[in-house]
Amino acid sequence: MKPLTPTREIIHHCLAVRARVIARTVSSLHDEALAAHDITIAQLTMLAALGEIGPCAPRKLGDVLQLERSTVSRNLDLLMAKNLVATVSSDAKGVREVVLSSEGQLKIEAALPDWRAAQKQACELLGAEGARGLREAAATIWSVPD
Repeated sequence: MKPLTPTREIIHHCLAVRARVIARTVSSLHDEALAAHDITIAQLTMLAALGEIGPCAPRKLGDVLQLERSTVSRNLDLLMAKNLVATVSSDAKGVREVVLSSEGQLKIEAALPDWRAAQKQACELLGAEGARGLREAAATIWSVPD
């Protein structure tokens, strides 16, 4: 067994590395499944969150999904260009409030079977215990909006 060096410790024991590998793998499964719908899992999640919390400022959407402002802005621009999100109010400084459009709701409904297939594939990859552990770990640091 090799001695535990600083680089070895980070590569072999870092939870951030493990979490990022899982996130990229699971995201990739979902993105592949959603490609036929011309949407990514990040965009679908944003649409779903907007559908749950209703009209809101982009900043609130970012807070709910724990996203940086630039990520929210970039994805909202793409979703608005596809008419999946509508601007409720804006001013000279930019968008003040956005809402899920009827086209956005239809996109969610159309993508749902493929999203479910990706969910099943991700659960199989992680195993029942891994999927449950991931949900439980996320629940301790993030709450789904009511």
